[in-house]
Amino acid sequence: MDLAGVGGSTGTTPNTVEEMAHNAIAFLDAVGLRRFDLLGFSLGGFIAQEVTLFRPWQVRRLVLAGTAPRGGRDIHQYTAGAIREAALHDAPSAANLLTLFFEKSASSQAKGVEFLKRLGLRTAERDTATDLAVRDAQLTAISAWGVRDDSRLQRLESIRQPVLVANGDNDEMVPTRNTYLLAEHLPNAKLSIYPDAGHGFLFQYPAEFAAEVNAFLGG
Repeated sequence: MDLAGVGGSTGTTPNTVEEMAHNAIAFLDAVGLRRFDLLGFSLGGFIAQEVTLFRPWQVRRLVLAGTAPRGGRDIHQYTAGAIREAALHDAPSAANLLTLFFEKSASSQAKGVEFLKRLGLRTAERDTATDLAVRDAQLTAISAWGVRDDSRLQRLESIRQPVLVANGDNDEMVPTRNTYLLAEHLPNAKLSIYPDAGHGFLFQYPAEFAAEVNAFLGG
């Protein structure tokens, strides 16, 4: 699903994760889904955690990819200069995307180029491009979520569903140490770390990750 103001959805993008979660819940209610599995990537993983905490009786299983708990580590602002510059660029280029989502190794960058080529394959009904207001609203939500607060980690104990927690071994956008924090504090978590990969590990290993998610959800 696309949240308000993103992709195929109209409206204004909220600037807090809580509002984004309520936005998602409104969509789920509108389409009449009473029980569902939930996958959240990056900021979407923040939202997925909140939806699970707000509506625990509806979520069956949860997949958290390249994401972090509220109050986690090094997500209040981007600590790596190259990542910060690429993320805040007003008109992101292909090079910026490779910096943000893929490791610096030749093998990971080559997989990144393959991913960019796949992005261009769809020619009809493409998503509407986001504007700077959407970017800034999302950055505001991410920054507020990322203010370090170890007491917030206790919230994860309330997520009792089976959770697949996955990331690349060197995510610089949402540092991989947050994935380990999730696995440590979620009572029923399965940890999966992909080698030679960054934030876009699921784009680098699309078939492998899809197979792992399908196996997890089918269990």
